[in-house]
Amino acid sequence: MSCDYYETLEINRSATDSDIKKAYRRLALKFHPSRNGEAGSSERFVQLGEAYDVLSDLRKKATYDKFGEEGLKGGIPAEIASGGAWSSKYIYHGNPDKTFRQFFGCENPFADFLTIESPLEFSCLQPGVKRTQDSPIERDLHLSLDDLFHGCIKKIKISRRVMNEDGPTSSIKDKILTIEVKPGWKEGTRIIFSKEGDQGPNSIPADIVFLVREKPHHLFIRQHNDLIYKAKISLEMALTGFSLDVQTLDGRLLTIPVNDIVDPSYKKVLNGEGMPLPQDPSQRGDLIIAFDIEFPEKLCAESKNLIKQALSFKY
Repeated sequence: MSCDYYETLEINRSATDSDIKKAYRRLALKFHPSRNGEAGSSERFVQLGEAYDVLSDLRKKATYDKFGEEGLKGGIPAEIASGGAWSSKYIYHGNPDKTFRQFFGCENPFADFLTIESPLEFSCLQPGVKRTQDSPIERDLHLSLDDLFHGCIKKIKISRRVMNEDGPTSSIKDKILTIEVKPGWKEGTRIIFSKEGDQGPNSIPADIVFLVREKPHHLFIRQHNDLIYKAKISLEMALTGFSLDVQTLDGRLLTIPVNDIVDPSYKKVLNGEGMPLPQDPSQRGDLIIAFDIEFPEKLCAESKNLIKQALSFKY
């Protein structure tokens, strides 16, 4: 029974080698007897194997293109064979599973399917071998305190190995991963991109995990959901009172009166002026103002006497 190999693979005669491989891959998966129980699928699978066996071989293809199936299978005299054409009588070995395995480079391409981007991406395992996932790939994501206060979008380009669609080969491709940083995220927050690592024929791609790392801020120190602001003040200010201006992360200027006597352990707490809570950004921690009192390096005798007089009172 004669057949048109190009028609069998649903391609035209100008198809490239890549087109031939893509066509066989798509149709062989579709009509493989283990996946397709419809009548005629087994016969179609055999036809696909023979068509690919011929068209993927440059010498056989050259003979078929010039002399047709009759010349390919009946043979042509060696003296008229040109361009390296096949001159022997071609007989398909009749084992489409062999062609299938040679194409995919494995015994059982249906052992375990991936779910990265396309349902046609799968691994090739030996029968009975269980596929394992590579260890997670961890990377630091350095964020400023302003990023963690307001939230932001970070786009990160990664390079990874992906399996090609035209067979069991791979190539390096870039991909952009988008991270939506939520207000209030803390140091150590993990952002997981499932199975975005290198693809391989015998393993599940690793997860890529980004770990939040908080950059130091020039004004504030974060403590859980609270912000600590350390103000340097003189001994005079600590004893007599003062007013302190603090610029917040959202751009407001807070003027804070301090009328109490300040000692090294004294802290001023402003409720609701800290970091947004991760679970509810409308709620916020506290702003805690700590004081660093600067004492004079030396005092003259007159100053000492004045201080003694000022402090010589009964509590």
